Amino acid sequence: MSNSRTPDGLCAGRVVVVTGAGRGLGRAHALAFAAEGARVVVNDLGVARDGAGSSTGPAQEVVAEIRANGGEAVAHGGDIATTDGAASLVAAALDAFGRLDTLVNNAGFLRDRMLVNLDEDDWDAVMRVHLKGHFLPLRHAAAHWRAEAKAGRRPDARVVNTSSGAGLLGSVGQGNYSAAKAGVLGLTLVAAAELAGYGVQVNAIAPAARTRMTEQAFAAAMAAPDGPDAFDAMAPENVSPLVVWLGSAASAGVTGRVFEAEGGRITVMDGWRPGPTADISARWSPSAAGEATRALLAASAPPLPAYGSR
Repeated sequence: MSNSRTPDGLCAGRVVVVTGAGRGLGRAHALAFAAEGARVVVNDLGVARDGAGSSTGPAQEVVAEIRANGGEAVAHGGDIATTDGAASLVAAALDAFGRLDTLVNNAGFLRDRMLVNLDEDDWDAVMRVHLKGHFLPLRHAAAHWRAEAKAGRRPDARVVNTSSGAGLLGSVGQGNYSAAKAGVLGLTLVAAAELAGYGVQVNAIAPAARTRMTEQAFAAAMAAPDGPDAFDAMAPENVSPLVVWLGSAASAGVTGRVFEAEGGRITVMDGWRPGPTADISARWSPSAAGEATRALLAASAPPLPAYGSR
């Protein structure tokens, strides 16, 4: 995929904010949006894999790359898991480009532990960045779009949230991350319903790609292939085309949906739906409830295993 800007591309005229865009998936998304004509706000704190430290370097490097390819971009180094940081993120788009059309919530990090070793700080830190770091930018962007709609300037806005297979199925050693990413799915469904009346579509992706968060935890599965002509299924750039489409006006009518994206594969995830049911129109006894439940389980498909299960 070329990073050269296409002035009449799929996102020409749109202003896109991408959080955690200094590296990995966020960087790939920012470059892909810019290549399709979008003006991009590149947010990144420049932290280490565990969330420690900070640096303006990664965001500035992505901005420089976009500009070198003929695009327009600005960097934002605020902490989007704070009210002030999230508000300044929306303000950065409005100040630099006069509008905001698409928000891609991508920022995150890992602090993996088995549950019996997972302390409160590790739980809180991951929840803060992944879940609060989705909520606050979404809340401030939504407030702007609602104001625009009420002023008679109905937006054609898009939000793309980032969940994970861990949020869909669970992942051994990642109780905090799995819970946060499952929370992102619930937030996506609520936001899609609440914001539809203001011209905002909200969807989520569950990507599989080689990033700082996966290249150590799943080293074998994420390894780049040998040979220059082999398809690198785990390259983060493979996920970005779907994100760009979801963030564009071309995705009209698509909202409240969850997609897995990996390599050349896109899957619509169906989520929780009612399965086999028993109803006696009266109160069950515990033993009868148990007997009925076993019969229902026998008639249903077994669940997919959590990642890392033996």
